[in-house]
Amino acid sequence: MSVPYGTAAYEPRESPESPEEHLARLLGRALNSFELPDETIRRLDRALAYDGSLHSAHHSAGLHRETYRHTWLLADGSALTLWELVHNTAPGSEPQHEVYVDEEELRTATGRLPLPADAPDFELPVLMQLSQVAETRQTYVPDGSADHARRLLRRAENPDRPGADIASLLAAAAAHQITQAFGRPCRAGRAGLCFSLYEHAFLLGDGREISLWEVEHTATPDGRHMCEVYATEDAARDAMERRAAQVP
Repeated sequence: MSVPYGTAAYEPRESPESPEEHLARLLGRALNSFELPDETIRRLDRALAYDGSLHSAHHSAGLHRETYRHTWLLADGSALTLWELVHNTAPGSEPQHEVYVDEEELRTATGRLPLPADAPDFELPVLMQLSQVAETRQTYVPDGSADHARRLLRRAENPDRPGADIASLLAAAAAHQITQAFGRPCRAGRAGLCFSLYEHAFLLGDGREISLWEVEHTATPDGRHMCEVYATEDAARDAMERRAAQVP
């Protein structure tokens, strides 16, 4: 028994198609796509990234059945999975595609196929780039995130700010969120010393999260506002302490 990877009805990882195009092709070939809940389709309308894998396969006596797992990263940082069943057990032996919202429905549909019971499935471990996106720490907003990262790094005045490697990663940021971690916003003309700390969390297209930590302060000789950016919270808080200690 062998699995025909070269003929599998699945787009390779390096496919240039957008998440929306992946979804449109899946729904277009699935005979039962009209049965999907409207809410599922609405959630997928603003998907940020897509990934998928062959989940299992069964080949025997000229008949075959494969199942695929399709996962989309959504704008709120969660993930939504659809399960695709591909088989040639219908009259005429033409491959047919079906899609289901959960694995239990997939098992039920698979159990109805007229395949020999003595041939075991070929099961593949599911290795998903997006396997951890459901545990993201933030609720992200897809709103010019790559440009936001570029502007943040450009206004940073500290010489030890994150370098070109981080800038390159953030050029592909799909979404971001800003959270105030310390202090209050510094206002122009405000008397006295002012420190604020912000976390700029970025969500990359492959589901990874990267945070930059911005220190905004007025601990300068003339009291002007200064922005510094660090790769970790500890480094940012250490910088705040150093700046505060330097003020007479």
